[in-house]
Amino acid sequence: MTWRRTIEPYVRPLFHAYARRRRGLVLGVRGLVLDDQGRVLLIEHTYIKGWYMPGGGVERGETAEHALAREMVEEAGVEIIGRPTLLSIHDNRRIFPGDHVLIYRVNRWRQGTATQRGEISQAGFFAPDALPEGTTRATRNRIKEALAGAEVDLMW
Repeated sequence: MTWRRTIEPYVRPLFHAYARRRRGLVLGVRGLVLDDQGRVLLIEHTYIKGWYMPGGGVERGETAEHALAREMVEEAGVEIIGRPTLLSIHDNRRIFPGDHVLIYRVNRWRQGTATQRGEISQAGFFAPDALPEGTTRATRNRIKEALAGAEVDLMW
């Protein structure tokens, strides 16, 4: 376990308090990227356990699509070609009141070089029916909703 994962539970409440004062609504984006074999792109952070679809927070003055494009390059080196498709919107109040997450499907993309510095420990493509151990419940649910036609749960 990295030192970032050790301190994350202590730092998260401070970050949430800061974000809450700075903005009333927090918006995040995640991208569903499939390779030519139908495998899903997932990333693992250095600072929190679990596998997730790449994504992150929408910054002030930035559109959700711009944030998605930025985060995809930073975390996975994925350069989006054209516009992604909005699949669903989820309320994440269980983790952070006021937080909403938009799920996009990235239809066309090319592989570039990730620009993040120390945020991502691993990235890889995985068959939807063979996701790595530690894939979060919400990530598994979003993949089932998008690929297997499961009913969309509006809660993250």
